[in-house]
Amino acid sequence: MTQKPMTYADAGVSIAAGNALVKAIGPHARSTARPGADAELGGFGGLFDLKAAGYDDPLLVAANDGVGTKLKLAIELGRHDGVGIDLVAMCANDLIVQGAEPLFFLDYYATGKLDNAVAVEVVASIADGCRQAGCALIGGETAEMPGMYAEADYDLAGFCVGAVDRDKVLTGADIAPGDVILGLASSGVHSNGFSLVRQIIDERGWDLAADDLGERLLAPTRIYVRALLPLVQARRIKGLAHITGGGLLENIPRVLPDGCHARVDAGAWELPSLFAQLQDGGSVAAEEMARTFNCGIGMVAIVDADDAEEVAAKLTRAGETVHSIGRIEAGPRGCTVSGLAESWDSPAAWSATHNHG
Repeated sequence: MTQKPMTYADAGVSIAAGNALVKAIGPHARSTARPGADAELGGFGGLFDLKAAGYDDPLLVAANDGVGTKLKLAIELGRHDGVGIDLVAMCANDLIVQGAEPLFFLDYYATGKLDNAVAVEVVASIADGCRQAGCALIGGETAEMPGMYAEADYDLAGFCVGAVDRDKVLTGADIAPGDVILGLASSGVHSNGFSLVRQIIDERGWDLAADDLGERLLAPTRIYVRALLPLVQARRIKGLAHITGGGLLENIPRVLPDGCHARVDAGAWELPSLFAQLQDGGSVAAEEMARTFNCGIGMVAIVDADDAEEVAAKLTRAGETVHSIGRIEAGPRGCTVSGLAESWDSPAAWSATHNHG
């Protein structure tokens, strides 16, 4: 008996579809070109010219991340036009915290069966995120893995490299008692805490279409790079904390030197209704909110008290919503979030403290 010759396509992988995808996403990559990178795809590796980008004595800073289980909601709702922004944001916002300018980005897209229409939508949103962050999309990888993922499922990972001149690295070492904590508003839940979000939705039987709940949950993570970079380069900011997994309690202490404690007043900003809905729906304890979600503050900037008003004004002119949310005090390295906020659309007033080391 003659055995039928087997092909890669028989195993569920289409090389032709992959080639078609590379051709389709080329214009999106080219739209992210910047000094140092022409953002052309197709080679075995991407090139970046640091000298052309204007650096003389740079340090490279790298970050990688994913979108997490927020992707499950995007797949269920068939909305893929924002997840690429989330992917870039999670990396680029981490770079600016170090004082680094994001330079280039690479993505990894893995799926059970390649759907070019979905993949192009995802990559287009990655390119959108790169344009917002000012970095070039210089390469990526698409993996079709039947048996590893269900056909309609996909996962994303992103890798971003930035640079900062050696004398401008942001370490937080100069942070001192009396400094002011500025909070930059988030665009929503961003890309953290979605395992808890999805559990609340499932247990409460919430309809994602009601009150545009699904749309509000999928709002892309805000990218803060363009607003912060000029202030960082001008040395007007002492420290930055990207409020991701761990929330305010865990992330602010990461940039504090020993002997400094962040005291955040929860009454300094209004808890967005989406977070109040999640807190109420899941009966989430106060400390759990503060260590799981950004609670409406996606980035924290720590500045000298004399500079706080001017820095806040410049960030506002750059398009950010800025709140003065607390101060640095002498004490164990950590963060306390406290305050009674009657204006919050939430049943809970909360106070929580977390100290590090």
